[in-house]
Amino acid sequence: MKKTKSLYHGHRFPASVISHAVRWYFRFQLSLRDIEELLFERGVIVSHESIRRWIDKFGAGFAHRVKTARRQPGSTWHLDEVFVSLRGEPYVLWRAVDQHGIELDILLQKRRDKAAAKRFFKPVVAACREVPKKIVTDQLRSYPAAKAEIPELANVKHVFVKAAARINNRAENSHQPTRERERRMRGFRLPGRTQAFLSCFGPIRQHFALKRHLLRASLYRKHLATRFEAWRLFTGLTRNPSAVF
Repeated sequence: MKKTKSLYHGHRFPASVISHAVRWYFRFQLSLRDIEELLFERGVIVSHESIRRWIDKFGAGFAHRVKTARRQPGSTWHLDEVFVSLRGEPYVLWRAVDQHGIELDILLQKRRDKAAAKRFFKPVVAACREVPKKIVTDQLRSYPAAKAEIPELANVKHVFVKAAARINNRAENSHQPTRERERRMRGFRLPGRTQAFLSCFGPIRQHFALKRHLLRASLYRKHLATRFEAWRLFTGLTRNPSAVF
């Protein structure tokens, strides 16, 4: 029987170190040099460029495993778009979340017309096993025009809200972590790298970002321990990565 190669085959650093670095980058507001310093404090000498390569290589795969393992999305989808600036040029970041605030998908595009909305709807539908019972959006006309041309969504109830009324809080609040990270990184730069980063950032951050204010301390620690155990499975670790430090 042929033995399957390790996910980390060819890397001189152990899997636990790589897993730690990738998780820190997407979970906390840390720069590559911050992570380099944290690892150095723990006796691991690695350059920030090596950490960048780990993030580029493993981030998308880890995020995909997190999304695959999480619970089925809720029956209500909230969609919203927000402008981001990439080197002074405006882009539109589209985001879909369910009624629990779980991010379904994001897409960075140049426009916010019907074609752009349709391009955004398609991967969201493909990523979810079931179509929603209700879709909530602002009053941008691109949404109903694009929705009508997608057979799976054509008959789904569509609710419109005024952005000024602050009713569509799920979608609007979901942009806050992105805005915070954008400020920490001093702005996004390249469209491709921004799309790749945000596609990993949402699922991995949310995997660990429990609603602490709703849980007793003991229950919070129990849930967090479960999330760490799941992360070890996602990243192919056989033991607690903290043991190496």
